[in-house]
Amino acid sequence: MLDDRAKLLLKTLVERYIADGQPVGSRTLSRAPGLDLSPATIRNVMSDLEVLGLIASPHTSAGRIPTARGYRLFVDTMLTAEREQFASAPSLAPDQPQKVIANAANLLSNLSQFVGVVMAPRRTSVFRQIEFLRLSDRRLLVIIVAPDGDVQNRVIFPEADYTQSQLVEAANYINAHFAGLSIEQVRDRLQSEVEQLRGEIAALMQAAVQVSSEVMTEAQDEVVIAGERNLLAVTDFSSDMSHLRRAFELFEQKTQIMRLLDVSSQAEGVRIFIGGESQVVPFDDLSIVSANYEVDGRVVGTLGVIGPTRMPYERMIQIVDITSRLVTNALSHRK
Repeated sequence: MLDDRAKLLLKTLVERYIADGQPVGSRTLSRAPGLDLSPATIRNVMSDLEVLGLIASPHTSAGRIPTARGYRLFVDTMLTAEREQFASAPSLAPDQPQKVIANAANLLSNLSQFVGVVMAPRRTSVFRQIEFLRLSDRRLLVIIVAPDGDVQNRVIFPEADYTQSQLVEAANYINAHFAGLSIEQVRDRLQSEVEQLRGEIAALMQAAVQVSSEVMTEAQDEVVIAGERNLLAVTDFSSDMSHLRRAFELFEQKTQIMRLLDVSSQAEGVRIFIGGESQVVPFDDLSIVSANYEVDGRVVGTLGVIGPTRMPYERMIQIVDITSRLVTNALSHRK
């Protein structure tokens, strides 16, 4: 356990390094407000912190910088982030879920000047309404409306040709008898009832189930990313092309980000992954601040900010917290 003196010194060192981006030496710390210690005492305490793995000395400098472990102790025990009232309060207008999450990713990026990420709402496998529109011979548009009002369109190519009146009749039957059921329930009922259905209704019902299943599968792991180019202005990355390349590969693949956001969804409040400690995104030079968002009281997705380990964590916590509440309100009160 660190004593109060060591905690104060570590806190001061981390805050100075986040602000300046330069290794912090004992002389700089001796001039810090509130740290009434001699340079010799500071050097002794810094030596102890280095032994504990909380700070490290770059080869090119006599100063020290925080390690991932030092950042973690700082975030867990020394940070008191309060909800910030932004000077120009941001907002997210109620809209289609795709637009809300795209706007949220841009908002996170703009406020943080790092990378904003939002995992799309987990889709329910229930549909509220299905419509068919004849585009041309044997070419139909299937319109699927989810209970939350989200609309998905797919073009299908049935073996038979249908008139628009047949399509309206089939849609009315499907919506009257199957709306509100999950796709799995519809599939089970269809297997037992298909012989009693008219041919065109059975065929269109099967096509609708297939398209709905594809829509749900495609949407489960959608992640929207905004502001990748902001990292070009971060000296921690721009000075090392290998770091920058690895970061862009991470954003391009998205798989690891989805796994990390999925892990984050299991926790309440704002969650912080520093450096490679998550074991999901093993990048020593990246940190992620994330939080869940809800729809009508139910957690449906996760969002966050990705940036360098040398990020102003207090402000990032505020940004992620307020954005999660804005997304929750936009999706819950959307008309």
